[in-house]
Amino acid sequence: MFKKLLLLSSIVFMAFATQAQTTDEVYNKYLDFNEARMYQNTDKALTLGQDIIPSADKLKEGTRLNFYYAIGNLFENDGQSVKAIEFYQKVAAAVPDYYVAQRALGYLYLKDVQDISTKLNAAKSDINENKRLTALYATAAKKALPYLEKAQACDPTDDTLAIIKSLYKNMGDTQGAATLNTRLKALSKNCIDLLDDK
Repeated sequence: MFKKLLLLSSIVFMAFATQAQTTDEVYNKYLDFNEARMYQNTDKALTLGQDIIPSADKLKEGTRLNFYYAIGNLFENDGQSVKAIEFYQKVAAAVPDYYVAQRALGYLYLKDVQDISTKLNAAKSDINENKRLTALYATAAKKALPYLEKAQACDPTDDTLAIIKSLYKNMGDTQGAATLNTRLKALSKNCIDLLDDK
């Protein structure tokens, strides 16, 4: 009986030790990931980041959110918009006032709007296709607008404001355009420009 208890205790202890070691390993990879980014070794950073993703839940919440933003940024710069959006969304969901992730999402979603706009211009003579693309345009624009508006409220730029106004104009949404300043004022009250990594 004593041997069985000792064996069981050893197994439990080893399980905890393995768990702690795994957490340390993930954190050490995260440090290597940041070093690779700092030295602009993008390929190494992407490889390390992809190794971290399955175990990212072992990082502390603040560290994990910083990692999600950083890997999202690497994916975005590597032309992998879908993956970038996935990780920016995790950050935006956890810290909705972090406008840097909001801006990134707004501009990534804006790419869909621009693609649809190009198709819309090419389909001017096809009434049914024009109607279908107009609906798609409105859906894509409505997806981008909340992110662009949060970014504009927290860090105003003439370019972002012009894009927002253009989207409302192209959708024919006079109500959205008329209430824009009120929304921007409300959104500007809580803005975070740096993520806490604790």
